[in-house]
Amino acid sequence: MPPVPANPSDAAPVLLVQLSDSHLFAEPDGRLLGMDTADSLSQVVRLVRDEQTDIGLVLATGDLSQDGSLESYQRFRDITAPIAAPIRWFPGNHDELDSMRAAAAGTDLLDPVIDLGAWRVILLDSTISGAVPGQVTDDQVALLERAIEDAPSKHLLISFHHHPVPIGSLWMDRIGIYNPEKLFAVLDRYPNVRCLLWGHVHQEIDRMRGDVRLLASPSTCVQFTPGSEDFCVDSPAPGYRWLRLYPDGLLETGVSRVTGIDFEVDYSVKGY
Repeated sequence: MPPVPANPSDAAPVLLVQLSDSHLFAEPDGRLLGMDTADSLSQVVRLVRDEQTDIGLVLATGDLSQDGSLESYQRFRDITAPIAAPIRWFPGNHDELDSMRAAAAGTDLLDPVIDLGAWRVILLDSTISGAVPGQVTDDQVALLERAIEDAPSKHLLISFHHHPVPIGSLWMDRIGIYNPEKLFAVLDRYPNVRCLLWGHVHQEIDRMRGDVRLLASPSTCVQFTPGSEDFCVDSPAPGYRWLRLYPDGLLETGVSRVTGIDFEVDYSVKGY
């Protein structure tokens, strides 16, 4: 059972850690494009433990698994267990929700709304069953609106797997959220929305849309080349993002990467 989230004072900042796109397999030594994904996640977890203390929440922002197997989610739980913090998951396009639910049975790992001090974190499912791109459904819009209306005084961080804005990479922009206007039609009505946080793109992004911070983060395994027209693996090492959420709605954030991971890209693996 993961730790129960602390209820930090609204007067104190809260630390959030994002782990994304781990792509674990049923096999303990499974490899994505030549990288041992369980080993790379383990190294990122060690880095988190070395660098961060008093973590308020860990978010696993989709594609925990590459093959959707129950074993891969159990492995994710085992590898991340040494981080002394509550953790929440939601699916990406490679995940199988039934297997995730089985691995999370009896826990709050899939709960979509978390209050952290002066902030509310809202987690959405942007997946389309059997497809790579993402979407915003009516059910998720209803969840989002309820969660916002129930906490009018909270600063809001909303997280999901797929990117809702173009990132300047032709092949990736074909597989983001196909109807982002449905998301922004809600979010643009609320001035307390501070940050959108996603995975999927296997690269670091930090932009603004009006007053809202737009953030994406490295994968805990292989990285994708920014600005690429076609699928291309990049050289930076696996990593994670940290976010410090302040009571006045400001946030600080950064990315940290492991060192010493060398692998030869296996381009015989086609598709993503």
